[in-house]
Amino acid sequence: MAKKAAKKAPAKKKAAKKEVLVVASKVKAYIKSKGMMTSSDAIGALNDKIYALLDSAACRTEANRRSTVKPQDL
Repeated sequence: MAKKAAKKAPAKKKAAKKEVLVVASKVKAYIKSKGMMTSSDAIGALNDKIYALLDSAACRTEANRRSTVKPQDL
């Protein structure tokens, strides 16, 4: 006899985890070159700032009726 698979309750949607856009080793090396250390959550915070900057640049690009993000959008 085949067992019936238990139905799972619908999972709550979690916020999609954002892909890391920075090279952590390069960021840590740069900070170390300044004679400082990098905290464990600094890379995540930097990544969040970059996403916000890029989102803002994309909005500015659309507002200017373009599809290419330019330096002035940043």
